[in-house]
Amino acid sequence: MADREPVPLPAEVRAKLAELELELSEGDITQKGYEKKRSKLIGAYFPQAPGMDPSMGQERRAPVTPSSSSRYHRRRSSGSRDERYRSDVHTEAVQAALAKHKERKMAVPMPSKRRSLVVQSSMDAYTPPDTSSGSEGEGQGNGEEGEGGDGEEEDGGGGGGTSSSREGSISMEHWINRAMHGTSSTTTTTSSTASSSSSSTRSGGSGAAGGRLADVLAQHVHISARHHLRHHHHRHHHKTENHSAPPDVTGYTNNSANSTAADGIQVERAPGGGPAVQRQAPKYGNAELMETGDGVPVSSRVSAKIQQLVNTLKRPKRPPLREFFVDDFEELLEVQQPDPNQPKAEGAPMVVMRGEQLGVVTNWPPSLEAALQRWGTISPKAPCLTTMDTNGKPLYVLTYGKLWSRSVKVAYNLLHKLGTKQEPLVRPGDRVALVFPNNDPAAFMSAFYGCLLAEVVPVPIEVPLTRKDAGSQQIGFLLGSCGVTVALTSDACHKGLPKSPTGEIPQFKGWPKVLWFVGESKHVSKPPRDWFPHIKDANQDTAYIEYKTCKDGSVLGVTVMRIAMLTHCQALTQSCSYTEAETIVNVLDFKKDVGLWHAVLTSVMNMMHVISIPYALMKVNPLSWIQKVCQYKAKVACVKSRDMHWALVAHRDQRDVNLSSLRMLVVADGSNPWSISSCDAFLNVFQTKGLKPEVICPCASSPEALTVAIRRPLEEGSTPPGRGVLSMQGLSHGVIRVDSEEKLSVLTLQDVGSVMPGAMMCVVRLEGVPQLCKTDEIGELCVCTVATGTSYYGLAGMTKNTFEVFPMSNNGAPVSEFPFTRTGLLGFIGPGGLIFAAGKMDGLMVVAGRRHNADDIVATALAVEPMKFVYRGRIAVFSITVLHDERIVVVAEQRPDSTEEDSFQWMSRVLQAIDGIHQVGVYCLALVPSNTLPKTPLGGIHLSETKQLFLEGALHPCNVLMCPHTCVINLPKPRQKQPEIGPASVMVGNLVSGKRIAQASGRDLGQIEDNDQARKFLFLSEVLQWRAQTTPDHVLYTLLNSRGTIASSLTCVQLHKRAEKIAAMLAERGHLQDGDHVALVYPPGIDLVVAFYGCLYAGCVPITVRPPHLQNISTTLPTVKMIVEVSRSVCMMTTQLISKLLRSKEASAAVDVRTWPPVLDTDDLPKKKPPLLYKPSNPDTLAYLDFSVSTTGMLAGVKMSHTATSAFCRSIKLQCELYPSREVAICLDPYCGLGFVLWCLCSVYSGHQSILIPPSELEVNPALWLSAVSQYKVRDTFCSYSVMELCTKGLGLQTDSLKSRGLDLSRVRTCVVVAEERPRIALTQSFSKLFKDLGLHPRAVSTSFGCRVNLAICLQPHRLGKLADQGTSGPDPTTVFVDMRALRHDRVRLVERGSPHSLPLMESGKILPGVRIIIANPETKGPMGESHLGEIWVHSGHNASGYFTVYGDEALQSDHFNSRLSFGDTQTIWARTGYLGFLRRTELTDASGERHDALYVVGALEEAMELRGMRYHPIDIETSVIRTHKSITECAVFTWTNLLVVVVELDGSEQEALDLVPLVTNVVLEEHYLIVGVVVVVDIGVIPINSRGEKQRMHLRDGFLADQLDPIYVAYNM
Repeated sequence: MADREPVPLPAEVRAKLAELELELSEGDITQKGYEKKRSKLIGAYFPQAPGMDPSMGQERRAPVTPSSSSRYHRRRSSGSRDERYRSDVHTEAVQAALAKHKERKMAVPMPSKRRSLVVQSSMDAYTPPDTSSGSEGEGQGNGEEGEGGDGEEEDGGGGGGTSSSREGSISMEHWINRAMHGTSSTTTTTSSTASSSSSSTRSGGSGAAGGRLADVLAQHVHISARHHLRHHHHRHHHKTENHSAPPDVTGYTNNSANSTAADGIQVERAPGGGPAVQRQAPKYGNAELMETGDGVPVSSRVSAKIQQLVNTLKRPKRPPLREFFVDDFEELLEVQQPDPNQPKAEGAPMVVMRGEQLGVVTNWPPSLEAALQRWGTISPKAPCLTTMDTNGKPLYVLTYGKLWSRSVKVAYNLLHKLGTKQEPLVRPGDRVALVFPNNDPAAFMSAFYGCLLAEVVPVPIEVPLTRKDAGSQQIGFLLGSCGVTVALTSDACHKGLPKSPTGEIPQFKGWPKVLWFVGESKHVSKPPRDWFPHIKDANQDTAYIEYKTCKDGSVLGVTVMRIAMLTHCQALTQSCSYTEAETIVNVLDFKKDVGLWHAVLTSVMNMMHVISIPYALMKVNPLSWIQKVCQYKAKVACVKSRDMHWALVAHRDQRDVNLSSLRMLVVADGSNPWSISSCDAFLNVFQTKGLKPEVICPCASSPEALTVAIRRPLEEGSTPPGRGVLSMQGLSHGVIRVDSEEKLSVLTLQDVGSVMPGAMMCVVRLEGVPQLCKTDEIGELCVCTVATGTSYYGLAGMTKNTFEVFPMSNNGAPVSEFPFTRTGLLGFIGPGGLIFAAGKMDGLMVVAGRRHNADDIVATALAVEPMKFVYRGRIAVFSITVLHDERIVVVAEQRPDSTEEDSFQWMSRVLQAIDGIHQVGVYCLALVPSNTLPKTPLGGIHLSETKQLFLEGALHPCNVLMCPHTCVINLPKPRQKQPEIGPASVMVGNLVSGKRIAQASGRDLGQIEDNDQARKFLFLSEVLQWRAQTTPDHVLYTLLNSRGTIASSLTCVQLHKRAEKIAAMLAERGHLQDGDHVALVYPPGIDLVVAFYGCLYAGCVPITVRPPHLQNISTTLPTVKMIVEVSRSVCMMTTQLISKLLRSKEASAAVDVRTWPPVLDTDDLPKKKPPLLYKPSNPDTLAYLDFSVSTTGMLAGVKMSHTATSAFCRSIKLQCELYPSREVAICLDPYCGLGFVLWCLCSVYSGHQSILIPPSELEVNPALWLSAVSQYKVRDTFCSYSVMELCTKGLGLQTDSLKSRGLDLSRVRTCVVVAEERPRIALTQSFSKLFKDLGLHPRAVSTSFGCRVNLAICLQPHRLGKLADQGTSGPDPTTVFVDMRALRHDRVRLVERGSPHSLPLMESGKILPGVRIIIANPETKGPMGESHLGEIWVHSGHNASGYFTVYGDEALQSDHFNSRLSFGDTQTIWARTGYLGFLRRTELTDASGERHDALYVVGALEEAMELRGMRYHPIDIETSVIRTHKSITECAVFTWTNLLVVVVELDGSEQEALDLVPLVTNVVLEEHYLIVGVVVVVDIGVIPINSRGEKQRMHLRDGFLADQLDPIYVAYNM
């Protein structure tokens, strides 16, 4: 079959088929799967491939001829869209494209949303269509809206027979619905169930919903996986280079941007060849495109077998050993390789086109001012301009006489009445702003000509309505750079400007200070009899400056010289055959562009009569311009396609319409490819009303090049102009291809006439040097003529690139000695010298190397049914750069009455349509409520502001759909895990490369000579008895309350006595045996300490348990219950209050209170003491159990023996230099880890006084801890991250008041954060910075590190007090910057601060005495080299002796606590911490002169996420996300079925929730090369955090899957 193909298959498809064959032969795919995929691949190339309806195949090839005008009769416009984009052909194409998608089921779960959010979107009840419509094309993807005059035409009134396209769309609906809602009973989930599942569970629905959600997402994952697969093969195909080389050379390109072809060839070790350096890991299996030796893809079975053999030869039997000294992890983003099959330009080089001679007619005036003077004196009564009021009545007729006299007045006053005689404010050549509203052309004309007469330069701008108008700031910047000091305006406009209470006009944002000057008769003085303006011939001076808004929103001023202005008027007069006293109707903005050129300048040169239709009148009566054409028998009208569309919408068979007087209808936006449909539709309707087809004259223009081309009004009955039906696919590659057989994606263009008289035109390439295009290539139109702008005011560099371009022919020679001007328009010169414009340069978006035009995409989106969904056709399309490529964003205003279902359905269709027609993915589709996008002065969408809002997260959409999975195809390849190298080779490798094995240790306990009296006791209970005898009244503990006063304190003897009573009570009431377990459920305080020693005295094993939280019993009590049960406690000791709570009604709702063990309350103790105190027989017996919930939600208890406990206390005593005369402030939770040891054990061992500050009291009084530190002059203090955060947030603004109250932290030598995680460097730094003013030494703050197997490995106290005499026990905590990309590959690469992808890591403190550390490979258990990332293993006297569990999982126990290295020192027994980190020897030395080894903790292995073959630490992604928007207060990430889920807490209004979705997706892509699968926006406080301030990501994950988070919004990225 593969050899007898009726249609030749493209190489790409053949290659994929070959790959399939290989998969089948290797057994990677079943026969059935093979057939299915194969038929899918070749289906499109067989007229009747299996499974395809034959009629469908035929129908798709039916030619679509856009010129058949009958189509336009069939269906009238539907009124709710901009006719500029209206094209029935296109609509049909879109419907057909969607129909092609009907088999692909949409298995995208609908986003779930809180009710409050849903209501919001339709709050903005439907606004009548007056405020927004119309637009000025300033923005390039301007969704200029079209709208019926009133709401009643909304139904479109499409009488007549129903069109085939409408029928098509009905069946289309049916298909789409079937596709969306699951066609057969077998598909369990579809988008509808997804939405219901998320809502049903919210209202206490079934628990199965979580599962349903899971199904949907599973299905969703399946889809995205399929996409990946498709793209992968596709990409791979692109990247293969055809090297004619023997089979042992693979054709990988090196895919770094600058690699040459030679670089690209990477030799791998061929079986017989010598050693070859191998850069990239070889690919296994069938990921490699099959080629024969000479690189031709193969497609037959036989050669596939041979190929397989060749591939086997290509592949080394084992991958060569990875070197240890080459960092080969470089993650390269895929560089889009050009598709070998893409169309290329094949035409001949183009020639420069010349326009006809500009015939200088004898009576043409030498300058425009001369023309005005001539008409003003010869025929002063001739009408120059008639303005209309909003009722369409003539408001005012300006005659040439009046225009002349007023202009003279304005000129005189500008030069002589501003400033003083000696210091006039305005001199000839100065710039003056003209600020006039759109309904006052008469005042504008007088002012404009007044400026010309005074030889000052007018800068016409829009009226700034508010202080923060979209874009008004940029206009202010232009005025400032032009040095404008005077603004001319009309009386009415002056009154309407915003005023301050004193009556002055405020300075607008970004504007220079200007003097407002009203240039109307009653405000200006008459010039003296003898004063006349000086009228010169047109010269090289600047006549006026026209503003232009760029793609990025900045505003430039294009300067036009007087000679250029005059020549342009002459060229227009010649090409439009203007004659004296003709009447012209103008609907355009007269301040700039085509409106200014025809209705203000050329009209005066020819003494024409302009009828000006203000924008306000068009909104009330869209037919007004047509009525005025009839009324005045006008010869010419200047309109935009929008105005034609409006007229069609409002047209209701008006009998008296007669357009036969029109000889020319100038369509100003002819350069927009979609204007053709308006022209065609308009002609269809109005041909019966006397409109002649040859009258319609589209023109193309730009601010820089003025009129680029205009269609001449033809003689009657001559042939209609041509049109091009071009393939969009071709256009995206920059070539012109007349429509291919793929009928769906075509662009129909009309010509915009020929080159202007006296001008030359050529088309140059878009990139690189301005080289002439070939005849079948699209490029930028360039013109060479006097009649263009000359510069961007004040910007020499940009001017050179735009106005002084020398196009070159193929041989590199310039085509003309005169410079050309770039027009900013895309296009080509067609047959017969006709110019075709295909859009604006500004609207170009280059995605994956292909060019798409924003306008085209707007048109496709508008053609999607239901068309009325988009409010007035307001759609903005722009691109943003994410991960080194442009990504398309579509933003649309939705109708106020649309439902969630509507919007989601519309969005999915738009995605399919754009994919089908343009073959490009949309990265983000956002819907906003109607009338909320920023507007340009004439009501269009202000594109750059919209983009700015989107990027700032201030757009506030009501619906968002992100599709990063389909768009982002340049991610680095997933990492292939290499078969591990044996640990022995690693050792050898490290030796060869001269690296130390990564190991370090604290000081040796045996060698330290100190007078430690407590050393001679084996048990803490003995130490306490000894202290009670020798220093009975020495205070060991002081507890503070929230006011900072002492709540209670304990001396040695008091503690001893109370502990005895507890022991007696345990023996008496509890009848406990030696070794029984007792749970101590106490609030942080002294009772806890007493109970602990009481248990030791009685021989029981204590377990400290955090008491349940009063406000949150339901979640905290079960944890208490679990610890009590797992620890096998036979009895609980607690306070009276808590013992009541444990049996209360609330408690019984949470747990079964009947199963509590006996509860003893210790508030009133018995008077007697126990007969004798228990002394353990063996120091290796259990002293206490330490239970803690890890961040992943696992409860783990570890066993601490008496030996370990004493060793631990001794180690801390030595490290922190603790002795009885010291005071230490402790603000920690005393329930587990180092917190418990510092709170309960250290004081008894070392004899120092502990000032205890319960962290919960800080919620009442955040300054409590620091005040206590200051008040007691404490030198050493310990806290947790949550305490530090509380202080930073709660006291951030109060440092001054604290300072005034005498808070002084200058005595603090060490402030240690107790933690079991990577040091939070940002928090510790901001804490240090914040409290530096209160005397805190920046080096005082450091961290500790502990984990379950060893509660404290590092603890870094600095000895600031002794810095002078060099007796410091520890150097500074050092910070290094590592490459985050290397970390993902388990490598450590140090980089400079501030380099991209750098991550700061702070060392975790100084290693405690008696502790040894080694870094081992977690998989092979081999030792690692220094500065390699591996698991931290620890060996120490105070390691815990094992887990305490009910189940007694021995394997885990021995693995975590009794591991041995697989190579090297295999004798020592290590405990595995479960944390990744690395050791680095620093240049610093410690007190003993040893070089200091710094330990850097990167993160917990169990928290790390494996994605795309790399290891990510959640905290890194979370840090990026929190930085992205000010409203994100907290973030947590987790994975779920290899999807990355990001949960963010929103501090702001719920309307901001959807702003976060694109921002979060962007930042994770940019910084981590990961695609976010689900974004969940929740309220503050939803992300669970444990007492140590660590995020409980697994709890969060469970809550998400069980649908318990009550999220504000959940977005599923497709």
